[in-house]
Amino acid sequence: MKKYIIKRILISIPLIIGITFIAFCLINLIPSDPAEVALRVNDITPTEADIHRMRELLRLNRPFLLRYFDWLWKSLHFDFGISYVNTNRKVADEIARTLPVTLKLAGISLVMILGISIPIGVLCAVKKNSFFDKIIRIIVFFGTAIPDYWLSLILLSIFALKLNMFPISEASSISGYILPAFALSMSYISTYIRLIRTNMIETLEEDHIYYAKVRGLSKKSIIFKHALKNSIHSSLNVLGMSIVKLVAGTFIIENIFVLPGIGRLCVQAIFGRDYPVIQAYILLMGILFVGCNLLVDIVSCCIDPRLAETEA
Repeated sequence: MKKYIIKRILISIPLIIGITFIAFCLINLIPSDPAEVALRVNDITPTEADIHRMRELLRLNRPFLLRYFDWLWKSLHFDFGISYVNTNRKVADEIARTLPVTLKLAGISLVMILGISIPIGVLCAVKKNSFFDKIIRIIVFFGTAIPDYWLSLILLSIFALKLNMFPISEASSISGYILPAFALSMSYISTYIRLIRTNMIETLEEDHIYYAKVRGLSKKSIIFKHALKNSIHSSLNVLGMSIVKLVAGTFIIENIFVLPGIGRLCVQAIFGRDYPVIQAYILLMGILFVGCNLLVDIVSCCIDPRLAETEA
């Protein structure tokens, strides 16, 4: 198992380096001159002399690889440069201000996903083709099809404006995250219910489940200790991708509910052509993707050590 985990960590290192290079290249491939953009977003009409001074200030007159390694070294020390729009603020400070809001929103959404999908998925598998199962499958169908932005507007209209049960925009209390978290997690809840139900049904029909019944084990023990444990592995891989999507996909929800998260910061940076912020956002999301997949691989290996043997 140790060899498997070390191998996964070593594979992740070149992936992260590749992500840093892609993040740096994407911004440098943009046809607009970053020096000119930095002047225009601050309402300065650029002249040749101004552009030249700004290029020297941003060190854009240096060779490409030197600029990349300089940016990479600073990024390792959480120095992503200065925002073009807010010239008196560092990009790292902007991220530190907005990232906790996004992580809180994603965390509450993840709790909703696991807390709703696992018990309902198990119940649907145990009560296969029952009235409850059919109703849930209909809800799951619509839950998967409804766009999160449309669901957000419906939730705002009903629960915030008409019933006044939740605040429209409130990042300082948990109640302000309930509606956006539910809107963000609805499609994932539907997907996980369907996935867990299918895996549980397949597992309940395997030979070792029949053997457990013959041994006289209780139904509760068979479902949770045998069936659920053996059918949760494929869901873990999907969960690793879902965590990244939850964090990276919050920008629509954050803009609708006016939450000051990193997704909203990125949208504002795109409209304002604030390249250092966009660059840092791409880098962080890429590292989060690799890190979450690495964590899922390690957890899956700890749950089922046979995975390490198959990879050896």
